[in-house]
Amino acid sequence: MAITKIEHVGVMVKDLDASIEFYTKVLGMQHLGTMLHTNGVIRLGFLAFPGASETQIELVEGYNPDLPAEGKVHHMAFTVDDVHAEVERIKSLNIPLRDTEITTLPNGAQYFFFYGPDGELLELFQPVKS
Repeated sequence: MAITKIEHVGVMVKDLDASIEFYTKVLGMQHLGTMLHTNGVIRLGFLAFPGASETQIELVEGYNPDLPAEGKVHHMAFTVDDVHAEVERIKSLNIPLRDTEITTLPNGAQYFFFYGPDGELLELFQPVKS
């Protein structure tokens, strides 16, 4: 198995810029970057604590801002070194899938969503190799 760590936790927000300001000013996190998803609607903001970018918070604007507080955490993501191999492994285990194909973000990172045993949304995430 090549899952190495929790990559990020995705949190749905109504206003990405206001949330970035909150997480940076109130919690002391560092804004690592913002990007428009390939669907042209969703904006993503990534934050981490200075010197500890191995686990991030992903703020997701434009997905569903009307969920109750209990539903704001959208998913848990796990870093993988080969998303294609891991997707094939997940498929071989007959685990319920949300996605039908791997998505590539504008920066080259790739991801794939599937479901846990209680319907929780889980993501395999292959960051851009630096």
